[in-house]
Amino acid sequence: MTSDTAEDLQGLKEAGKVVGYTIAEMKRRVVPGMTTAELDQVGAEILEHFGAKSAPKVTYNFPGSTCISINEEVAHGIPGPRVIQPGDLINIDVSAELNGYYGDAGVSFQLPPYDEKLTHLCRSTEETMMNVINHLRAGMKVNEIGRMMEMEARKRGYKVIRNLCSHGIGKSLHEKPFEILPFYNPRETTVLKEGQVITVEPFLSTGADFAEQQSDGWTLSVKGGSRVAQFEHTIIVTKGKPIILTSA
Repeated sequence: MTSDTAEDLQGLKEAGKVVGYTIAEMKRRVVPGMTTAELDQVGAEILEHFGAKSAPKVTYNFPGSTCISINEEVAHGIPGPRVIQPGDLINIDVSAELNGYYGDAGVSFQLPPYDEKLTHLCRSTEETMMNVINHLRAGMKVNEIGRMMEMEARKRGYKVIRNLCSHGIGKSLHEKPFEILPFYNPRETTVLKEGQVITVEPFLSTGADFAEQQSDGWTLSVKGGSRVAQFEHTIIVTKGKPIILTSA
């Protein structure tokens, strides 16, 4: 969607604030020994407190309120009995609907004891996301997002997961453009419009190029000991600096 009115802007900001706060609280409360289902319940209670609904549950009947992925899991991890361990690499991805508006964000982090390689991966992924966001302006081609993601990842010694994309969002969880590729596609000629609402979500990898869907029909994982981090914000494109909607 494009945010054309003060009502749109306010609705998007409110939904984004709930998403950002939910992620921050889940990250703050996670401890070793907790199951991913217990961590998901933390998120579910926060969303309910604000009157928000889990977007993946409402839209796709996802079997959880949030997506929680651990270690080899990259995205769409189903909350369940898996016990979170010291040193785990955790990704929390929260999408929510509030009063007809949607927000979507994610964060990757490691529990202590810390591995400097994973710390660097997470830091690099967040830097990549922010560098792409800060570069975007109305009138730029959509494929500039993928060009920058791949360039930033390579500069830091990583690859991008090529089958996980950013996307449009606003009054539904996924809107046009449905797939904003994380690499340069010269055939993509559409441009970013003023007021356009999109996610920016790089997935940086230590080795793998693609994530494979698991037998549960949801979880996407990588093989060969690779590790992947994701950071995501929902933003509004403007003629100047984009508006980040999903900060905590």
